[in-house]
Amino acid sequence: MEFQYNETWLHKINPTLKLFFMVGMFLFVLFVHQLNWLIYLTSGAFLLFWFFSGHPKKRLALLMIPFILVFVSTATSMIFFGKGETTWFKFGLIHITEESFYRGIHLGFRALIFATLGLTFTLTTRPVNLFYSLMQQAKLKPKYAYSFMAGMRLIPIMIEEFFTIRNAMRVRGVQQQRGIRSFFFKLKSYSIPLLSQSIRRAHRIAVAMEAKRFSDATKRTFYYQIGYSKTDGLFILSFVALILLSYYSAELWPLFPVGDVRYES
Repeated sequence: MEFQYNETWLHKINPTLKLFFMVGMFLFVLFVHQLNWLIYLTSGAFLLFWFFSGHPKKRLALLMIPFILVFVSTATSMIFFGKGETTWFKFGLIHITEESFYRGIHLGFRALIFATLGLTFTLTTRPVNLFYSLMQQAKLKPKYAYSFMAGMRLIPIMIEEFFTIRNAMRVRGVQQQRGIRSFFFKLKSYSIPLLSQSIRRAHRIAVAMEAKRFSDATKRTFYYQIGYSKTDGLFILSFVALILLSYYSAELWPLFPVGDVRYES
């Protein structure tokens, strides 16, 4: 099953460049302790994700729901139970301080920008192009790349087989009971056929690759040629501009009257 989407300029970026640049952004965000800067960074990354991922807005909103819950849970846990000197509210175990409030907001936005960048990369990168790019630009060995691609293609097949087994059990009148014995019965009924079919399929794939003289000992040619383009430069410039604009926006229009947010060890 494939989701319908519109290709944007983010889909045309070299996947290897995009991958390493996103990892670099993750590491960069870890060292951003200025709360206002982080909020503007997250806002810019979210706008990029919302308007240029090419997917329907309803789908994007559904994908963001779990990460909004992560934002709320991580922020509130730090706000309610963090340490600090300037007490705002205290009731039982709940102790909200000025320091814990800003730390909670900072931690929540850090989790949110990680989710936004990760979703942007996932929704704008085809797995096949990523592995072809890793083989061509990052010199990843073909045996590893093709193994990953074969494994990813097996996932939807296994899901389809799971529903087939479930429907077959229903047709045969297998009762849907609860309890420990029923759990182990279902576990054996599903896992053994799925595992055996996966082993047979993996063996057939290995035999087919050997029959077609698949080897990484010689120089290979590729059906998909992945290279660099001017869009890659636009991608880098857009993130550099995002970092600089968010920094100057945080200096000119701070949303919270706080500087660097530090965490107690």
